[in-house]
Amino acid sequence: MSGARWLREPVVHFMVLGALLFAGYAWLQDDSAPPPDTIVVDGDRIEDLATRFSRTWQRPPSDAELAGLIESWVREEVLYREGLALGLDRGDPIVRRRVAQKMRYLADDLADDTPDDAELQAWLEAHPEDYTIEARYTLRQAFFDPVGHGDAIEAVIDNARARLAGDGEVDVGDATLLPATLADASSGEVVRTFGADFAATLADLPVGEWVGPVRSGYGLHLVRLDAREPARQPALDEVRAAVERDLLNARREDANDAVFEALRKNYVVQMEPGPGTAGGAR
Repeated sequence: MSGARWLREPVVHFMVLGALLFAGYAWLQDDSAPPPDTIVVDGDRIEDLATRFSRTWQRPPSDAELAGLIESWVREEVLYREGLALGLDRGDPIVRRRVAQKMRYLADDLADDTPDDAELQAWLEAHPEDYTIEARYTLRQAFFDPVGHGDAIEAVIDNARARLAGDGEVDVGDATLLPATLADASSGEVVRTFGADFAATLADLPVGEWVGPVRSGYGLHLVRLDAREPARQPALDEVRAAVERDLLNARREDANDAVFEALRKNYVVQMEPGPGTAGGAR
């Protein structure tokens, strides 16, 4: 395992996270830490307040505004601590989810290293179906309503096909809101416009001639493919952003799972008897 690779192993993530949590706990227990009734407004806190103000208002705060920000933060901190002392956080699902979310963020940060090209390429090759570039089509179509023509539908289509073979620009077919042409349309766009059965047929049609009838969910069509670009697997540079996003998301999920499984071992879950449960420890 390379030096860079082992750093991304979930168990290493947990070890680092555990060390950070232990260090934080030790700091809280340190005699040099401020007593619980002391609120420290240090330089980092002031800088954070000023930075948030600047992001919102696109300018730094004045002295009076900064003093107001500090006073608001102190007020919020006092109320927060008193609320904790009264146990107002217990039983509150919003607070519970927020604290759990912050724990997940800790694991996310540990798995946020930027992957190199070799790792991205390996991910792309392992998940080709997620990045396939769709086939693209340029086509013309003439629509025929089987219900409206009844038993004469085959003769109507044969006549239209013959006219198109002689002069491909003649106006044939029934009135419809469907587009007469699609230019460089993805297979997904074709599916949305004409349906999956129609789109599947295009892969085998010859290019440059009127053929059909091709069935869609609306009726029958004569179709002329003017261009077809088959589906293909992309090069890494074509989908780099998507591959990096997906790989990092997968690493974050792995890190979160590893941290949770390690922390879960510290607890016994006692199931109380109730509807659908037998009770007991897990």
